[in-house]
Amino acid sequence: MSTRRDFLKGVSLATAGMTLNPASVFAMTSKETKQAKSEKVKIAYIGIGNRGQQNIDEFAKTNMVDVVALCDVDLKGKQCEKALSMYPNAKRFTDFRKLFEEYGDHFDAVAASVPDHIHFFVAMMALKYGKHIYLEKPMVRTFQEAELLIEMAKRHPEIATQVGNQGHSEANYFQFKAWQEAGIIKDVTAVTAHMNEARRWHKYDWNMIKMPEGDPIPEGMDYDTWHGGVRYHNFSKLYHQGDWRSWYDFGMGALGDWGAHILDTVHEFLHLGLPYEVTLKYAKYHNEFFYPYSSTILFRFGARDGMPPCDITWYDGVDNLPPLPEGYGKSEMAANIPASGQNDFKNAAAKVSPGKIIYSRDLIFKGGSHGSTLKIIPEEKAKEMEGKLPEVPKSPSNHYVNFLRACQGTEKTRSPFEINGVLSQVFCLGVIAQRLNTQLFFDPRTKKFTNNEFANAMLTGMPPRRGWEEFYKID
Repeated sequence: MSTRRDFLKGVSLATAGMTLNPASVFAMTSKETKQAKSEKVKIAYIGIGNRGQQNIDEFAKTNMVDVVALCDVDLKGKQCEKALSMYPNAKRFTDFRKLFEEYGDHFDAVAASVPDHIHFFVAMMALKYGKHIYLEKPMVRTFQEAELLIEMAKRHPEIATQVGNQGHSEANYFQFKAWQEAGIIKDVTAVTAHMNEARRWHKYDWNMIKMPEGDPIPEGMDYDTWHGGVRYHNFSKLYHQGDWRSWYDFGMGALGDWGAHILDTVHEFLHLGLPYEVTLKYAKYHNEFFYPYSSTILFRFGARDGMPPCDITWYDGVDNLPPLPEGYGKSEMAANIPASGQNDFKNAAAKVSPGKIIYSRDLIFKGGSHGSTLKIIPEEKAKEMEGKLPEVPKSPSNHYVNFLRACQGTEKTRSPFEINGVLSQVFCLGVIAQRLNTQLFFDPRTKKFTNNEFANAMLTGMPPRRGWEEFYKID
């Protein structure tokens, strides 16, 4: 059985055989490939309530998984009942560390649907134990965490990594790629991204002088493990059942939550990388504990790969609607957006639905979130361009099938850590600007801010709690 001391000894023995020849997994013979396709992936789920249950249901639809273990810090919670009843014979854990240490020989992959602040720890342990990992977005909570996971994933290309922005395997991904290759999308100079629905923290008191506390810990909940490496907080119901997303200490706010679904194709296909400026242009009810009720963040990216400089402006908050171009038309809700338990979008018809507006030198594109496709606006221009648009290929696999096929060695994931990690770093920079309520200049080469040492300290965040330092070592 592996111990936590073994965790520090480089990559665990579970990955040693593959590490000697990383390409071997992808260099299968036709016989091996056929066998791999027919074998189910032995999977363990970490975080099985709420969003975790939604992911479990999606994986079940593939008929490609054999569920061997379930892990959740709150197994007695009502939100876990469905998964436990679906897989009564699966081994159960409350501490993900024990899942890997005591049961790692029984599964090939994990799917983690846990709070943002614990993403890094689960992902790093999966990589060190040689387990393929499907990780909910946003990938991490700090810039340094992304750096470490990107580096670890590069060292072990035999391990499939996939971040859960599922639209990256749907129509918008293939349309954006095809339109860019055909020269329809080119010379993009500005993007407006917007998410203007109500959020959980809009009901909080922004004048608070300390974090909330004082509620009883749910019976049977492993609240200590829930923290991961983050400093301990006395329990509050406002940290549980998704409300963790509201707090700087635990979540990534609206930007981290929705930016991954709105800006993923823009960031990847325009090769944006990291910005040279991140400025909080507007914040309503700025405070030191939770995200503003509304915010506007400007990201400025330099010229690269023959493409002009590009500005992205992010708008969130119910009273902070973005400017709309002439001919924008009706706001349309993207299809197949998972419910979040917040009564999201109940007023969507009267507002601007989550999405983006892409401004190029010749054309303007209107897009939504997740996998929804782009439209050229105004309508007259769209009709003029109809005959020039290329055929868009259909997706060969949704995000879950894509991940499982990557586990089997027959596809590559479309949102691996190496790609999504940089996008997540952009969000981390945006959150730092939100917290400091200021203008920041960033050097993408040195990966440091040039005008604010407080911001530089925030790239790594607070030191981890005692016993969690080992996760930050990748020797």
